[in-house]
Amino acid sequence: MDQVVQLVGAVLILVAFAGVQFGRVDPASRLYLWLNLVGSLVLTALAWHDRQYGFLLLEGVWALVSAWSLLQLARGRPPAGAH
Repeated sequence: MDQVVQLVGAVLILVAFAGVQFGRVDPASRLYLWLNLVGSLVLTALAWHDRQYGFLLLEGVWALVSAWSLLQLARGRPPAGAH
């Protein structure tokens, strides 16, 4: 079951990435940021559970950056780097 959950988290992040690469998703959009946040939170939880600390660091920071950017949007400011 962990593998299925891990695949779901990875697919969410990859959908966001592919969407940007193919010009279908704006990297400063709520959709992009939510896909990244949810996907990275799923993978962070699994990394924590499995004590994979490098993966935990990567996904944890990914989640924090995505959450921060969503907070900036909620405050009416564009995420950093969205110029």
